[in-house]
Amino acid sequence: MGEVLFYHLTDTPLERSLPQMLEMSLKRGWRVLVRSGSLAAVGAMDDHLWRYSDDGFLPHGAAGGNHDAAQPILLTTQTGNPNQAQVLMLIDGARVDPGEAKGFDRLCLIFNGHEPDAVEAARADWLAVKEAGLSGKYWAQQGGKWVEKAST
Repeated sequence: MGEVLFYHLTDTPLERSLPQMLEMSLKRGWRVLVRSGSLAAVGAMDDHLWRYSDDGFLPHGAAGGNHDAAQPILLTTQTGNPNQAQVLMLIDGARVDPGEAKGFDRLCLIFNGHEPDAVEAARADWLAVKEAGLSGKYWAQQGGKWVEKAST
């Protein structure tokens, strides 16, 4: 596994931040698997990504379709890597098994800084990454920009 990146949302909600992260990933030529902790959240994000911008198109699909393997961005609640993504983004409390995480170049844990349970879970994950000797970076929103606050 490559890097583990923590993204602490404080200034902008997931609905604004995630599309930007996905656009950057696609520009770098990466395929992305977005894992959510909730099937309802997958549906809401799928709808949102189709209409979040009048200026562009973000190619993606929700898992369970006939073309999951072909999707540059795949939204799911399930384990596995059906679209052979290099990047796994975890949202809405989604989890990853350490063994599974080794199959990705980059693991992004995106959490809402206004939800105490999400912050506590991210702290525990940060300690686990540190104790495992993995490369980790903690980014927080500050004044509309991402600022690196810590690294392991």
